[in-house]
This record gives sequence, C-alpha cells and structure tokens, in this order.
Amino acid sequence: MPRPTARPALAAAAVALLSAFPAVPAQAAGAHRAAPGCATPPAPDRPVAETPWPQRRYAPQRLAALASGAGVTVGVIDSGVDRRHPQLAGRVDAGADFLDPGGDGSGDCAGHGTGVASIIAAEPRVGVAFQGLAPGARILPVRVSEQQVVEGRESGRTVSAVDFARAIRWAVDHGADVVNLSVVLYTDDPAVRAAVGYAVARDVVVVAAAGNLHDGGDPRPYPAAYDGVLGVGAIGPDGRRADFSQTGPYVDLVAPGGEVLMAAPGQGHRRAEGTSYAAPFVAATAALVRQYRPELTAAQVTRQILATVDPAPGDGSGGGYGAGVLNPYRAVTETGAGPQGPARRAVALAAGEADPALAARQARRAAARDRAVVVAAVAGAAVAGTALLAVVLPRGGRRRWRPAA
Repeated sequence: MPRPTARPALAAAAVALLSAFPAVPAQAAGAHRAAPGCATPPAPDRPVAETPWPQRRYAPQRLAALASGAGVTVGVIDSGVDRRHPQLAGRVDAGADFLDPGGDGSGDCAGHGTGVASIIAAEPRVGVAFQGLAPGARILPVRVSEQQVVEGRESGRTVSAVDFARAIRWAVDHGADVVNLSVVLYTDDPAVRAAVGYAVARDVVVVAAAGNLHDGGDPRPYPAAYDGVLGVGAIGPDGRRADFSQTGPYVDLVAPGGEVLMAAPGQGHRRAEGTSYAAPFVAATAALVRQYRPELTAAQVTRQILATVDPAPGDGSGGGYGAGVLNPYRAVTETGAGPQGPARRAVALAAGEADPALAARQARRAAARDRAVVVAAVAGAAVAGTALLAVVLPRGGRRRWRPAA
C-alpha cells in the first residue's frame, strides 16, 4: 500500500527553504554522477494498479493520439529525479546538482522531484494505470534540495536563493522548453526574480506552485507571484479548491493537488497532496501544447492554457481558482482562444548572458512548423482532388467515359 498522504515541505516551507543554507557550487561541466547516499533513504513503496482520479478526469488516452510531449524538454528544479523508476527509465536526461557538486540530478532523497517528474512524463506500463500526462516529454532534473518530512518535522539541506536562481538559468541554458518550479519562497529575492525573467525572455514556459499556507494567511509565494509565471493552485477529487491551497492574484489556474498518485523513488507509487503536485499537471500540458502547436511562443502557450480552462465550481470567488480548472484536452485541441492571458503582464528581464540553447530550440521549432505546413498542404491538395473527382466523375459517366487506368 502507498504511504499515507503527505504534504511535502518543498511547497509549504517558509523562505528558509531556499535561503537559510550557504551557497553550494554547481556541478562541474561534463561531470555526471548521482548524489551521495541519503541520510534518511525514502522508504520503499509498492506499485498501485488502480486508476488515479486525475486520470479519470483527464483521460490521457484521448490525448495520446494528438500529442505526447515528444521533442519537448521539461526542467524539473526540485529534489532530484530518480531515473531508476521503471516508468521514468530512459526519460530522464543528465541534469545538474546544485546541492552536491558533480551530481547529475538523478539522486532524490526526498521523493518530491521524482513524484513531480512522474506526473509529467511517467511511461505507461502494463498492469499499472498511472502514467504521466506527457509521457513523451524529456525530463531535465536540477537538484536544489533534499528536504523531507521526518517524524512530522522538515529535515534536510537546501540551496540558497542565489543558487536556486542559478539553477533556473542552468535549466534554460541546457534546453528546457518548460520549467516546473514546485518550490516556494515567501520573500521576493532579486536574483530569483531576474532568473525567472531570463527564462521568460528566452521563450520558456515557467510554471510554479502557489503554496500551501492558506491557513497561514496566504503569504505571497514566489516564483508564482512573478510576472510571466503560471501560478498553480490545487483542487481535490471533488473538484473544489483544496483547503491548504493559497488564494490570491498569483493563482492563475488550478489543477489536481489533493490525494495525487505518483511514482516513488526506486519503484512503486505513493499518494501526496500539495500545490507542488498541481504544478506538474500544468507543466505537462504546456509540453503537449508546445509539441502540437510548435509555432506558438511561450506567452501564447500560457494564454492558450488559461483560455481553455473549465469553469471553477460555484462562483469561484476568493481568488482561489484563478481563471479556472486546467483542461489539457481543450488546451491542445482548441484554437482561436479569446482571452489574452493572465491579468499579470509578462515581462522579459534582460540578463545579457549568452544563450547556447536558444538557437537550437528555435531551429527545432522552425523545422516542426515547416513540417506542419507541408502536411497541411498535402492534406489540402488531397481534399481538393477528392472534391474535384466527386464533381467530374458523375459528369464523365453521363458522357460514357472513364478515367485512364
């Protein structure tokens, strides 16, 4: 059986989460290895065969024929991602470790990042109903914390806010098309704000958890509150805002975040709750849209997601639902969405650094766009030819002639 539901520290802690510890150098270029052994290794979990409620809501099999997130890289800046899990094997790239120098982001002592990554990209497997919403996407893990809850208390190291900002920039520079930030600071740090602006300026969709401190007075959460970021609140299986999910203008939309099933480090599955786990549903949707509509910019992807949400239950008052409830299928399939995106304007903060991934990413999207144009032209010609035959052949029959063999 999965462990009891837990609301993890990464999206519930105060500013100390990312600023109480000294800075740690980032990994050396070209060095790739797992993090050292965990002081408190995560307990093993068993596989869960039953269908989790978010999948009953979103029916990923309907999306599979349209998009899987293939060709899109999602940066998961978190506690690391365990690539040994059977549903993540072969889907996790070599990343970076800003907590232990030289690591590649594949060590996960908290289980948090592995769970987040699995909601995005876990591979379907026989006998297991759980799968990621964008199973064709690549995961780029960037490790910034090993914090977990031990005997009811938060325990473990985290990086400084400055290194958290460096981690965001690293993910952008190494090809992330979408960045998932299931971490929360409750102070406006200029380095983090500039790093988010760096990502927005380089056409990256940035998704962040809106925080779990509703009972604590809804302190303003960052990066969710920054311009250009999709701030995500949580709903439970009943479709209503989870009682812990924060409310405020920084909530742009909501997604499943209560009693969510996810992969556990090593193997098996577990359930947990928090806006941490609502954010990756939105990040996965962004990956689906980026594959299906490669011509869209990050800002347009954001507008598309917000314009295709489902209405919030009741009157949705109180700022807890934002624009409404995430609907991945509508986000992928609907065109000509009307609303112009979140009320918070998206700003690009110039940073001046070189961007080695930008040219490659733009070339990839240009190639995909060219392929889409060719396919559309061929399809259009086929339709026109069929229509012409439908008109000409009956007339030819009346004139007693047939097309040449």
